[in-house]
Amino acid sequence: MTDAILKVQGLSRLFRVGGFRSSGQLHAIDEVSFEVAPGEIVALVGESGSGKSTIARVLAGLYPPTAGSFLFEGKGNGRHSSRATSGDMPMVFQDPFGSINPVLRVGHGLMRSLKLHRPDVPKSARFAEAVSLVEKVGLTPGAEVLRRFPHELSGGQRQRLGFAQALASRPSLILADEPVSMLDVSIRIGLLNVMKQLRDNEGVSLLYITHDLASARYVADRMIVLYAGRIVEEGLTDEVISSPMHPYTRLLMSSAPDPRLAPTEFKGDDLGEPPKVIDPGPGCRFAPRCPLAMDQCRVSTPAMVQLSKTHQTACYAVKSEWPR
Repeated sequence: MTDAILKVQGLSRLFRVGGFRSSGQLHAIDEVSFEVAPGEIVALVGESGSGKSTIARVLAGLYPPTAGSFLFEGKGNGRHSSRATSGDMPMVFQDPFGSINPVLRVGHGLMRSLKLHRPDVPKSARFAEAVSLVEKVGLTPGAEVLRRFPHELSGGQRQRLGFAQALASRPSLILADEPVSMLDVSIRIGLLNVMKQLRDNEGVSLLYITHDLASARYVADRMIVLYAGRIVEEGLTDEVISSPMHPYTRLLMSSAPDPRLAPTEFKGDDLGEPPKVIDPGPGCRFAPRCPLAMDQCRVSTPAMVQLSKTHQTACYAVKSEWPR
């Protein structure tokens, strides 16, 4: 994508573990590269510990990268700048209270964001602008919502408020870190629709972090599958879902409940070995769990294989003749 709003190249983040004298390092993300186009929703998918949230925090400037770089709107990443607090790349957190002061009225945070990030909005017009923001995410009537305290809103309403606060700075990209995982299934669809509306009506790109393949399929244009800090598959969402080529992606698909199958029909391929991310050796990190692992998988890390113009995977054992 030549017009990408975000270009990530070889991004890595390592954490030292153990005691003061320990030299062990946890490889949270390793050599991650991807792009996000204007007006696109990209889903980062993987199980807990795969590095999804670490990527978001590095992009937001909350963690400095250990290696690699990224360009956001053509500008390089500043090692000590926080794009989350500057409003350039705001985050919507899994827990809405991560960005909402529970002792102040809802309107306080929005009005403060407008004061900090929107000097074009005069003080006399901030309340009206805040009303417009909350109504854009489906909170009506806006004036009444702004006068409430956070505890007077439901969980879904608080998450909608998180998106309104992110939208206050007129960002071109929002980092949404598991925004629906704490919500009841019945109200998740409403928040996913809000994300689509922000993309369609406001032109905002979103990096959507989730472990839920169903929600990623519903809302995302493209999907990036991570395992133990590395990208193992990437492509258009429908293409990845309909033709998963990496064994880990196929494992994720098989672990999702399918009401069409009886419980005895489930065929799991997981060998149950957890990934090694502290001082990992060479080779594919999924090899201990992979039913297709070969000797080569344990001695060298597979590079991305281009399956089509919009679909790629990192696997030595990839087989195009696998049943779709």
